[in-house]
Amino acid sequence: MARRSQTETAVLGALSMQPMTAYALREAIRDVLGHFWSESFGQIYPTLNALEQQGHVERREGPRSGSSTFVITDSGTARLRELLSEPITATPPRNGLLLRLFFGRTLGVRKCRELLLEARADAERSLAEYDGLARNLSVEEAGTPDLPYVLMTISAGRHGTAGVIAWVDEALALLDGIPDDDTADGGGTTGDGDTVGDTPTNGEP
Repeated sequence: MARRSQTETAVLGALSMQPMTAYALREAIRDVLGHFWSESFGQIYPTLNALEQQGHVERREGPRSGSSTFVITDSGTARLRELLSEPITATPPRNGLLLRLFFGRTLGVRKCRELLLEARADAERSLAEYDGLARNLSVEEAGTPDLPYVLMTISAGRHGTAGVIAWVDEALALLDGIPDDDTADGGGTTGDGDTVGDTPTNGEP
């Protein structure tokens, strides 16, 4: 699925849950889909306007003077079903943490341990956020038909994060069996100027 089609899917999907203003749509994509989907804000408004021109969404008077609320139309629902039925496009992995650990002999045991501890701390924070999100939505969206599907995505993120924590503990145990002789310089930057200690767990190198 092309990037534009994926943005259409996010926009139409959000509007299928409830009508909303363009600003509320942006916030919903960030806050509700944000635990598993990242969308460029610069793509949302042009996509929304294009969908309106195609008749897939309809602009109505908003809650405040001069504001507009967007509602998905029957053709928009049909388009959403079409998009959701397309094959999923696999994304090539780019994990900055694993790239550094792969060359850990050069980086050094101490620095590898620091990266792993940072990754575990990030994962523990994410786990708490998933738990809080699930609790809040279970109350706020209780009884809504979308709630079970939303909770599935939160559960996926939670299990993945718990897996990261278990993997870090296993990796730290492997490091414990390697002499920490500090033969590597353990410098704070990579050859391209990146700060190693600031590398996100799942980010690009």
